[in-house]
Amino acid sequence: MIDNLEYNTEREHLIIPEYGRHMQKMINYAKSLEFKEERNKVAKGIIAVMGNMQPHLRDVPDFQHKLWDQMFIMSNFELDADSPYPIPTKEIYEERPEPLRYPQNFPKYRFYGNNIKTMIDVANTWEDGELKEALIYTIANHMKKCFLNWNKDTVEDAVIYDHLYELSGGKINLKNSEEDLSDANSLMRSKTKFSTSNTKKTHHKKNNSNNRQRKRY
Repeated sequence: MIDNLEYNTEREHLIIPEYGRHMQKMINYAKSLEFKEERNKVAKGIIAVMGNMQPHLRDVPDFQHKLWDQMFIMSNFELDADSPYPIPTKEIYEERPEPLRYPQNFPKYRFYGNNIKTMIDVANTWEDGELKEALIYTIANHMKKCFLNWNKDTVEDAVIYDHLYELSGGKINLKNSEEDLSDANSLMRSKTKFSTSNTKKTHHKKNNSNNRQRKRY
């Protein structure tokens, strides 16, 4: 009996292991039949068994089409049987999709992010006025905040103005502006407030949990 033991490593490779080895043997048996009428009859029986193995997918569109394609794939495209759907070929199955074309953005100042460049491009399309001026200073303040996140030290407004002038292609010039940007402390204050409030909440929850575990007499 020990000599008749079989290991999976010695058995035939399963193309779709989810259906099991018996399903693979049924498809191999269909391939070995001599007459096409018998192969068609066995193929329909195999499709019925495959559908019963996945009853939760019966309402899925093109479920039968998927089962027929899987049967031909498991037969290594060697089963000569009639199908109600176009029979897939090995070339189509092994064909690799074209690589996706991801946008390649290599900004000069990466610490600002790509959204800043998009906002600057939108500001360039606006007409001159109060709304455009407000948007430009909002962008400049956000650039200053991004710069401070990257460099914890302070930054002069002139540096932000130079970067904004360069990123806008010379269309936005605030170098001679008399208005100052927001202070570094005010820009970073919201972040510190949020962090301190979270620590207070967690500390409060810990105290409550400790009180619940305390025994009362």
